[in-house]
Amino acid sequence: MWYLNMNAVMAMTGMVLVLALTRRWADNKRLLLLAFNLCFLLLFSKKLLAFYLAYTALNYLAFLFLSHTSRFRKGWFILLIAANVAAVCSLRLFGMEVFTHPLFDVVIVLGLIYNVLKVIDALYFAYFFGKDARAKVVDYFNYILFIPTFTSGPILKFRDFMADTKQPYRMDAAQTESSIKRIILGMFKKIVLVTWMTDVFNTMSGQELYTHQSLFLMVWFYALIYFDFSGYSDIAIGFGRLMGYNIPENFKKPFQSPTLTQYWRNWHATLGDWFRDHIFIFFSRQTPTKWTAAGLSILIMVLIGLWHGFSWLYLLWGVYHGVAIALENLFGKTTVNKKKVSRTYFYARCALTQLIVTAAVIVYSGKSETVLHIYRGLLNWPF
Repeated sequence: MWYLNMNAVMAMTGMVLVLALTRRWADNKRLLLLAFNLCFLLLFSKKLLAFYLAYTALNYLAFLFLSHTSRFRKGWFILLIAANVAAVCSLRLFGMEVFTHPLFDVVIVLGLIYNVLKVIDALYFAYFFGKDARAKVVDYFNYILFIPTFTSGPILKFRDFMADTKQPYRMDAAQTESSIKRIILGMFKKIVLVTWMTDVFNTMSGQELYTHQSLFLMVWFYALIYFDFSGYSDIAIGFGRLMGYNIPENFKKPFQSPTLTQYWRNWHATLGDWFRDHIFIFFSRQTPTKWTAAGLSILIMVLIGLWHGFSWLYLLWGVYHGVAIALENLFGKTTVNKKKVSRTYFYARCALTQLIVTAAVIVYSGKSETVLHIYRGLLNWPF
């Protein structure tokens, strides 16, 4: 969201220059970054800043409490996570106008579905490491409010961010060049490709559709959201690294994934990693049976679907992907080793995976009328 606003882009560029000029100051990355994060949110929306100050402060206290308490740790752990999930769900329902209240402003849900995942990751760290889970208030606030990844990720891991925080600000010519090129590539995707592709999609999807046109729109939209989201990730990674933090990759050649299991480790990789680390591994600490893995796969994909939006379309999307991945688990087809199979077989599996994804990707458009219109067009033969 920030990256389509030139004032926001210039503000982040200015912050990078300030960090570079003050690199001899040991705490420049921590203290100046906090000041920047807070000022940025203040100028964007006072309500947004007020909400996140309260939200982050409360969760920092929860982090400290969970780190030091020795009684009923598991119960407190579950309760604190449930409270965060309930709060976010409630605010999203207000945003959907299921509930209304004069104090609610839709701006406060900006980035919340990403930031709650970071809060939960910090709570996991506090639960498993106890008193060894240390984080200064400055660093915790920077972790939650980190502007380059604030609205749409990539999702930062608490442990990795804290490790980067301890490192002094360093940036050589090669890193600077690589990061700037990444930002330019992301801008090209977001501003040029996505703008043009969105116009084409909106124009075509508003017309009467036949089978070949619906198929085209499904493939076109798949490419559109790839350029949109990977473009955003490129810019976030570039600015994040220029600010001294190693932002993880979100897209790892997803079109060369021979199974859905591998696909979700490569497409929006930080989201897939988060759910695998916090749900799959947590509930199956020992090697899971095929049936356990299948059941958890359905649960995870349904949660990912509902994480994108509270609608029956996202629910069905989650069930669809979950069942497909569950079948891969049950039949032992979760991975394909490229070195051990023929080239033809490997790419045939990649094509099958993309076909499965493409069949449901139009759900991401978020408009049930458009989704149903395109699916109905599949049955409208042009003769």
